[in-house]
Amino acid sequence: MAHESWHEARLIPTSGINGADEQERRATSALLAVMTAVKEYGRSLTHRFGAPAGSVNTFIEVPFQLGEQTVIPDGLIEVKRGSRSWTALVEVKTGQNELAATQLENYLDVAREHGFDALITISNEIPPIAGQHPTKVDRRKTKKVALHHLSWTQVLAEAVLQKEFRGVADPDQAWILGELIRYLEHPRSGAMEFDDMGATWVAVREAVRAGTLRPSDKGVEAVANRFDALLRYASLNLGRQLGTEVTPVLSRKELAEPALRTQSLVTTLASSGTLSGGIRIPSTVGDVCVTADLRASTVTCWVEVDAPREGRPTTRVNWLVRQLKNAPEELRVETRLMHQRGAGPAELLRTVRESPASIAGDGTREIKSFQVALTRPMGTKRGRGRGSFIDSVLEAVDTFYADVVQQIKAWSAAPPRLRTEAEAAEIATEQPEVTPALVSTAISSQDDERAAGD
Repeated sequence: MAHESWHEARLIPTSGINGADEQERRATSALLAVMTAVKEYGRSLTHRFGAPAGSVNTFIEVPFQLGEQTVIPDGLIEVKRGSRSWTALVEVKTGQNELAATQLENYLDVAREHGFDALITISNEIPPIAGQHPTKVDRRKTKKVALHHLSWTQVLAEAVLQKEFRGVADPDQAWILGELIRYLEHPRSGAMEFDDMGATWVAVREAVRAGTLRPSDKGVEAVANRFDALLRYASLNLGRQLGTEVTPVLSRKELAEPALRTQSLVTTLASSGTLSGGIRIPSTVGDVCVTADLRASTVTCWVEVDAPREGRPTTRVNWLVRQLKNAPEELRVETRLMHQRGAGPAELLRTVRESPASIAGDGTREIKSFQVALTRPMGTKRGRGRGSFIDSVLEAVDTFYADVVQQIKAWSAAPPRLRTEAEAAEIATEQPEVTPALVSTAISSQDDERAAGD
């Protein structure tokens, strides 16, 4: 019998999903059930919100009375450890559905009345900055109840990290977690990927090309926020492949005041037509910086690499070139010199391979670092697919990391080496005779009394 056309039975099937309500209900039930069954996964999702490391119990569609109306959150999570209990309501959206402020405020009121700790929302919305919620609610309602958000991309990435890299102790539980991953990766699950730069993307892009964009124009802030959200998605996507936590690079001020980051992006976009950000990957030589130039229609990824602290200039250049033996020849390498103002000598990698001296400088100043950059054509479409801006950025980041960043190891000085007896003897024979120094007979205050008397 031919098995090729047979569909394997799945613990969480995607067949039979009719409409958004069924999609939402099935995703909620599947996620909460697996959080209970796979304790490592349940712990990885709840500990970030302040839950204790205890047993996880989950429920769906729990009704509550709020005044004269009945409200039914999609789920409830309860974590117990000894006498301590942590409880959170859960609201879930799938597909293109967005969270509603009124609904969330009602759930916050319910949580406050019952003494619950938090309200967790899950949707395909990715806020531009981690910790920021995509829906604006009355801040007074979050004084006693914490409001947290997870994107489906983050839920999926956490599941992959736990199963493939951190590990699950029980093989059956690992299989269950794998079934959740299969379900969330299916297009019909409603756990969609980042797939849209927003309704104002085309208008803003065209205004940048025409040179007419102003910081106050409608939709500029929305595009800036979507770009930051794209960097977060790229970080989650890369981290899922690497098995580590990859995060966007933000200053302390930007983390404390997200509006500062947005305003910086808006100003730069209006003045130079570029959107820029950084991605931090643990144990790499530096942060991966991403710049999208809407005027030139290019995406550039670059990294700053500290140069060796010893050796001739060409030796330092060759140190970098040896590590880039499999990198694309159109890679641009720029030398940063000590006390340098402006750009340093730069050439494509194909030229540097043939002539390391082309970027070594004139030898009067020491090489401080190298900037290695890869430029790719930028897509223009707002959605996903061929010719899209999102795909061009994601592809540039993945390619740059695979071909460049992961190939470079930071320089470290070689440890001092002990001389062999033969080397020590050879050095001794080569040393010239040293005339004994004259002996001082003058008495010093440092001499003892008997020496002074003698």
